[in-house]
Amino acid sequence: MPMFTLISATPSPFARKVRIALAEKQLPFALVTEVPWHSTTQTPIFNPLEKLPVLILEDGSAIYDSTFILDFLELKYPQIPLLPADANGIIAAKRLDVLCNGICDALVLLFFERARDEGKRSMEWMARQNRKITGTREYAVGDRFTIGDIAAATAVGYLSVRYPDLQWRTDYPNLAGYSDRMEMRPSLRNSFPSAQAITEKVV
Repeated sequence: MPMFTLISATPSPFARKVRIALAEKQLPFALVTEVPWHSTTQTPIFNPLEKLPVLILEDGSAIYDSTFILDFLELKYPQIPLLPADANGIIAAKRLDVLCNGICDALVLLFFERARDEGKRSMEWMARQNRKITGTREYAVGDRFTIGDIAAATAVGYLSVRYPDLQWRTDYPNLAGYSDRMEMRPSLRNSFPSAQAITEKVV
């Protein structure tokens, strides 16, 4: 029987982080896929912020925010660690996680701004989000797979799905090679994101 239920969206890099962590830690879970922008979503029942992912525990309670969920899993199930053993390594991995979360936030904001009618888009807002995305130069931490790799790989995976027009592989060949290596891991290969159709008005 699954230990957890994860409410996810197929393109979400934040939900994918949790899917990868659960798989790496070999923790069984049931996957519930939603479009969190639709009126039929059950996300608000479990998360007053109405954001995914949401991890529902065995007792029916729920925790949310991908970084907090990963911290919870690391504290409760440390047998297969996703953090380095030393304090400096932990700090570096968490720093990269924060950075990649910010990049993903910018990608999501840019995606919805681009969904506006062309005459209503804020070019200044879009330029600001683009600076956050292209200003990053860090890739991974330490000498083994950690949450830093999860954060970096899911950010790049989301970029591939939502922004196929961006030539990031040409501009950042080292990052492209890193992404290809990460995507060979079963936990990433089995959770590769895909776009969802948003049929209700968001912006």
